[in-house]
Amino acid sequence: MQNIYTVAQINAYIKNMFMQDYLLQSVSVQGEVSNCKYHSSGHIYFTLKDKKGTLSCVMFAGNRRGLDFTMTEGMQVIVEGSVDIYERDGKYQLYARKIKKDGAGALFEQFERLKQELLERGLFAKEYKQSIPKYICTLGVVTASTGAAIRDIINITKRRNPYVQIVLYPAIVQGDAAPASIVQGIRALEQLGVDVMIVGRGGGSLEDLWAFNTEIVAQAVFDCHVPIISAVGHETDTTIIDFVSDLRAPTPSAAAELAVYDVSFTLEQIRECSGRLDDNMKRKVHMAKIQTIQKNQLLQSLSPMAKIREKKFQCLRSEEVLRELMAQKLNERKHGLQIQIERLQGLSPLQKLQQGYSYMVNDNNKNIRSIEQVEREEILQIYVTDGKIHARVENVETIERIP
Repeated sequence: MQNIYTVAQINAYIKNMFMQDYLLQSVSVQGEVSNCKYHSSGHIYFTLKDKKGTLSCVMFAGNRRGLDFTMTEGMQVIVEGSVDIYERDGKYQLYARKIKKDGAGALFEQFERLKQELLERGLFAKEYKQSIPKYICTLGVVTASTGAAIRDIINITKRRNPYVQIVLYPAIVQGDAAPASIVQGIRALEQLGVDVMIVGRGGGSLEDLWAFNTEIVAQAVFDCHVPIISAVGHETDTTIIDFVSDLRAPTPSAAAELAVYDVSFTLEQIRECSGRLDDNMKRKVHMAKIQTIQKNQLLQSLSPMAKIREKKFQCLRSEEVLRELMAQKLNERKHGLQIQIERLQGLSPLQKLQQGYSYMVNDNNKNIRSIEQVEREEILQIYVTDGKIHARVENVETIERIP
């Protein structure tokens, strides 16, 4: 019966074969660096390639002490190490112990030559850079229609300002046809009159991004009258159009954030201004109402009818005061008159007559108070309580007064 093995057994068997092969335990491999990643743990993951194949490589952090340079895309290197299999994935790779330069890669050298040439021609000069408008209505995007870049740009734009219209030119961003397609997209969106343009794609190797390192694309970016934001690859990727464009973004998402103003800030400012305006209007209206009431009261107090009412009230009040004063004076006079009456009554002859006395006058109505005032046979009138008596003087007699 045929033996059946597990995957782990097969991987272990192959690993043992690799370990027994003396050549694979100490080998030097020449190639061009691609997909180089410096991990936060200190390990370096990269790929060596030539025209006919690729080889996955890793250099652990403990072996980096002898590495005195930073590996970049397209660099030609010689890697010394051992070839072994990673049993968990069943994948063999070159475990690097030492890496040294083997001259610059062809693409890297071409990149540097074009960069220097364009620099000397002034395509990188700051004075040619256009400012990115703060508020835009249309955003042009030159990238692949089926990639993460356009999805990120659409999501960020809708989140920051859903009123911005996105115009996509579905360009070819990789391969021999990519440069012409990108140039055509830039010119088409420029003729359409978009406010700002994003040109880019997602990450990849130096070869994947090479369309953005060509002279015709760089020249198209420089000649464009619409401000362009380059957004090619990841933050560590650098292309020629990053130097030519008006602004460089590390990623397509960052490019959307740089191009599209966050309308929520404006809406919040509008709400704050609206609140302050509403408060100020309410305060103004309240103050105007108070002033209107005050002026209305002042106008009423100054109106002819108000003056007439005031004078009428003053007249009525004066009349009341006058009546009170007159009543008071009358009472005082009545009281004084009563006193005078009582006094007069005390001095009245009639009052004396009522007390038993009499009053006597001559024909001249002169009061007789002494015998010397009468003569014999003279007619006198004697007043008593209930009438008058006519008498004739027959005789007078002197009476001695008692001391």
